Amino acid sequence: MPAESFGITFEGYWREENEGRVPSMSGIYCVYGCVDNPSANAVSLNAIIYIGEADDVKTRIANHEKLPEWKRQLKQGEELCYSFGHVSPADRRRCEAAMIFRHQPPVNNEYKLVFPFDQTTISLSGQIAHLHSNFTVRRTP
Repeated sequence: MPAESFGITFEGYWREENEGRVPSMSGIYCVYGCVDNPSANAVSLNAIIYIGEADDVKTRIANHEKLPEWKRQLKQGEELCYSFGHVSPADRRRCEAAMIFRHQPPVNNEYKLVFPFDQTTISLSGQIAHLHSNFTVRRTP
């Protein structure tokens, strides 16, 4: 597999009560701890908790087995928030692995210490709080 570059535009942020608005599409999703600020019609994102990938992100989030672990990461007054970036099915695992390897979310296990793909460059745009906008990761030995 040769070196490749990917551009991902993230949408969001959806609070847990609005998770039904997350697109039913192939892509990568990020789970955050956030605090709602209704007077500003915004959320304050405090930390990234998890990065995942799915064929249908909306369904995956709604039925995720790690939901209890995500909630244990929340501080008092926080709730879960989600963002979504469309990625084709053929590229999802590689992009997810690169994002996990670079960002080290606390609830992820796979890909935190090992990156099994050739050099991968990711350029992120859109709603990317607590994420690096441009980075390159290389296969680990």
